[in-house]
Amino acid sequence: MSVSLHPEPFDPWARLAAHQARLPAGSFGATAVFVGTMRDFNEGDDVRGMTLEHYPGMTEKHLEGIVAEARSRWPLDDCLIAHRVGPIEPGEPIVLTAVWSAHRKAAFEACRYLMEELKHRAPFWKRETLKDGQVRWVEKNTEG
Repeated sequence: MSVSLHPEPFDPWARLAAHQARLPAGSFGATAVFVGTMRDFNEGDDVRGMTLEHYPGMTEKHLEGIVAEARSRWPLDDCLIAHRVGPIEPGEPIVLTAVWSAHRKAAFEACRYLMEELKHRAPFWKRETLKDGQVRWVEKNTEG
């Protein structure tokens, strides 16, 4: 299991490959992956940037708890969450969730669970900067 926060841009595919390379060959039959990327629009407005705030230590513990919940619900071999914090620009990856399991059903369901729980429960606060320079806090997350 790995949970990490990244204050700088990261390559989700390189992060995924590096993590998977540490898993025993042949130990899993399915890998489900989700990568979320920052959009340049939200709530009908053009967005030029976002700052994602968090409480160090608390946020990682919370994400580890979400992974533990997933591991208690599905037979999983491993899980990975990598999440950006700080200033983010449109087109940059924000989040990577990945799950390894013997079978695809558990991998798909657990990967979706990680992402949905992360979006709705994780202690992150989003502040957007719009194209016109206006700054606002995002009050709710978008739906699936």
